[in-house]
Amino acid sequence: MLTLGALGVVFGDIGTSPLYTMKECFSANHVDPLPGNILGVLSLIIWSIILIVMGKYMFFVLRADHKGEGGIMALVSLAALQKKRTSRLHVLLILTGVFGAALLYGDGMITPAISVLSAVEGLKEVDPEFSGWVLPITLSILVALFAVQRIGTGGMGKIFGPVMLLWFFTLGLLGLRGLFVYSWQPLLALSPHYGIAFLLSHPWHQILPVLGAVLLSVTGVEALYADLGHFGRKPIQRAWYLCAMPGLLLNYLGQGALLLGTPAESIAATAQQPFFKLAPASWMLPMVVLATLAAVIASQALITGTYSLTMQAVQMGFFPRLKILHTSRHQRGQIYMAPVNWFLMVCCIGLVLAFQSSGRLAAAYGVAITMTMLVTTLLFFFVLKDVWKRPLWQCLAICAPFFLIESTFFISNALKIPRGGWFPIVIGLLGFTLMTTWRKGRQILFRRLQPSFLPLADFLSSLAHGKIHRVPGTAIFMSGNPDVTPLALLHNLKHNKVLHQRVIILSILTEDTAYVDAAERAEIKDLGQGVYRVIGRYGYMESPKVMEVLQVCQQAGFSCDMADSTFFLSRETIVHTRKSAMPLWREKIFALLNRNALPATAFFQLPPNRVVELGMQIEI
Repeated sequence: MLTLGALGVVFGDIGTSPLYTMKECFSANHVDPLPGNILGVLSLIIWSIILIVMGKYMFFVLRADHKGEGGIMALVSLAALQKKRTSRLHVLLILTGVFGAALLYGDGMITPAISVLSAVEGLKEVDPEFSGWVLPITLSILVALFAVQRIGTGGMGKIFGPVMLLWFFTLGLLGLRGLFVYSWQPLLALSPHYGIAFLLSHPWHQILPVLGAVLLSVTGVEALYADLGHFGRKPIQRAWYLCAMPGLLLNYLGQGALLLGTPAESIAATAQQPFFKLAPASWMLPMVVLATLAAVIASQALITGTYSLTMQAVQMGFFPRLKILHTSRHQRGQIYMAPVNWFLMVCCIGLVLAFQSSGRLAAAYGVAITMTMLVTTLLFFFVLKDVWKRPLWQCLAICAPFFLIESTFFISNALKIPRGGWFPIVIGLLGFTLMTTWRKGRQILFRRLQPSFLPLADFLSSLAHGKIHRVPGTAIFMSGNPDVTPLALLHNLKHNKVLHQRVIILSILTEDTAYVDAAERAEIKDLGQGVYRVIGRYGYMESPKVMEVLQVCQQAGFSCDMADSTFFLSRETIVHTRKSAMPLWREKIFALLNRNALPATAFFQLPPNRVVELGMQIEI
């Protein structure tokens, strides 16, 4: 079942790449669809899949899990946060990983648009009269797809695996049919000789655009790593070797056979849509329906991945708090984030309306992917060298070939920047700017507040010798640092001159692991003087719940009557100053993010009628 689930979720993106890869290699007239060129391009596609997907990700990168979790942010934790480094290298690795993660937002916008659009374009092969319906149907599917996200992927996920199993079986069947009907000559492309000969026999101005199109055959490889924690390495590998890889390779070979067996006078038309022309005419409409379902599944994987990425950024302090809705009681990774969802939908609709066709949209596809792949290779190098303690020559021998291949792909895709490739870069830079600005602003805010901090030990000492009026009830003060007296406590004591009979200093800490066991959820310590310290621990992929922490405490014998308890929180307002530690434009962005961040009451799921907020103005 895990293998079937991995097939449905992990391989949706790469599974729909046959819809547009071969078409982009030849339909843009980069090279003529001559037999030698067809075999050369086929060889490049096949060996890109073998080297990048099977070699890099299946054999190496999937082994670099961080306590069972994968993805760029997990790789950042392994490569940077787990090792004591010089500060420059430490910061550089973290920023590199954050930039790579930000680029995935661009991928998350383009993938639903190009996948659904390329599938619906198959209607043109059913009947040219349907051409005017392609955009309306695509937009309707995208709106419906984002509208049902709130329901969660649990119900839809039950059909993902069987649908993708049928999809890959159909891919392989069509490929075998193409080989039987047209030609077995494409099997020669299994030799890298034809790919190398193609590269050596063509000028760079022809090779680079073709390589940019060849890259489309490996889109979605980051999903293999990002979804590692949901399924595990073995199920993902089994799904790849037993189903996904055979289906993909056979389909590409079948498309090559179709092109090789098509007469010269009609090959140009065939190259415009080789995937759908590979199917018999009677299969056309069912193939369009199945391709659309596969494209929706591919889109769902990227949308859900974007939610997870955003939640990890929030938990690691790179993004302001957002409301997180868990859509499943059984799978913690299934979440919904409304602002992210509607932002993605607007961008996807805008992309479809702006580019109008999958061919044009392919120009924006690939730049972000190659940059993310390069970031993964770079971070994996440091994991090999510093975490796994491999010799330097082994690290270079493993990573240098991948870095060289991916750099070539990046250079080839850089040609797409003026024709739409700028879009994912802009989105990546925007996401990077927002995340680093928020992180930097919070650090400056912490430094500004630091003189006001009072060590908890000093407060307890003064409490023992002072005469402070105590009132009945329980006061719960939220604190980011369990060893420091909360500012809300000090402000309450300063202005109201009283302290509750029982004081709980509650800290929610985010661990560098994805999930925290229930047994380690809460830690309680009696500090004396009626003061207790409670520490709740959550993983960076979990949504913190204060009431859950207090419930765990109650099960441990530490009762807390909510009817007699009050939560005290501090709320900061940013005030501009000429001596700001950040440029004015970044300060304005930080202030905007701070104002629109989800209040702690909602983020920590506190009972609203039991919360008191104490505000303060801070100059940064």
